Amino acid sequence: MTNNVIGLMLIDAPHSALNNAGSDAGDRTDNIVRVKTIRKGMTRYPYVSGQALRYWWRETLEDKFDWEMSPISREKKIAFTSANPIEYPDDDVFGYMRAMSKKEGGTVTRISPLKNSPLIAVIGQNPTEDFGVMSRHEGDSVPYEHEFYSNILKGIFSIDLGAVGIFSESEKTGYKNMSADLLKLAEEKGLEHEEDKWIMDKDIRIKRTQDIINALPYLSGGAKSASHLTDVTPKIIVLAAIDGGNHIFMNIVREEKGEVIFDLNALDEVISDYSDIIKSDIFIGVRTGFLKDTQDKIIEYAKNKENVHIGTIKEITDKFSDEIPKLI
Repeated sequence: MTNNVIGLMLIDAPHSALNNAGSDAGDRTDNIVRVKTIRKGMTRYPYVSGQALRYWWRETLEDKFDWEMSPISREKKIAFTSANPIEYPDDDVFGYMRAMSKKEGGTVTRISPLKNSPLIAVIGQNPTEDFGVMSRHEGDSVPYEHEFYSNILKGIFSIDLGAVGIFSESEKTGYKNMSADLLKLAEEKGLEHEEDKWIMDKDIRIKRTQDIINALPYLSGGAKSASHLTDVTPKIIVLAAIDGGNHIFMNIVREEKGEVIFDLNALDEVISDYSDIIKSDIFIGVRTGFLKDTQDKIIEYAKNKENVHIGTIKEITDKFSDEIPKLI
């Protein structure tokens, strides 16, 4: 097993339509835009797809951290990146698949070291329908409808620290990262070669991982921003490193009687039960004013816990980022 960063985040969506599904075939008119929802039993939960969250993350890394993104090529109905994780950090972190000729090394694929869930509403809700009209033209106005919601969205993510900046040439789907040209480039760049793996300098691996974490306080994006502007940065975040891939924080936030509950007993339980695999302290960031009662309880909980650190979102991501060199 290798060390993994695991994170849980809550995003406040007080008047939002962050990820839309378009129109529904059964709608009475064509001018209705639905938000994405998932059902548990008869209850609907608005959500933002995992792909949309990754898009926000990638855009933030490019805009704020000057990542040079892998060029995209398109052929007929397929599109692909350069599949060059040595020169392009997004190919390294977000993974890729590209079909090549046998001469070029055959199809190459890479499992993304950064994995994330969708952002799913904690509380079940039927979105509100809002009506509008386009009337800036002569003649009859054109009515339209769209949905939005007020909720708190929960998501989890992990970063495989044993994969960032490490590329395999194994003949196995997801692990054959290296094309013929990439093997040559790895040799030219002087990457360390161990068995079937090529390893970039530790400083590069550390920086790429730190950038992923440090991007979180700057996340931006979402649909309908012109009329439903939403700050999609996390308002509560929990970060730690563990030996293994299971996400032990998945169930510490839940709904109870229509309220969002940050279950400190559940948090305390997983910290105790998995103390043998937790490889760092626990870092909890909170945005002042968000779920005020919950925030006060988290601060009180941490007072007598030497291994639990509390701060603002930016303070905590900075502090946890400083731990990365010890973990890689």
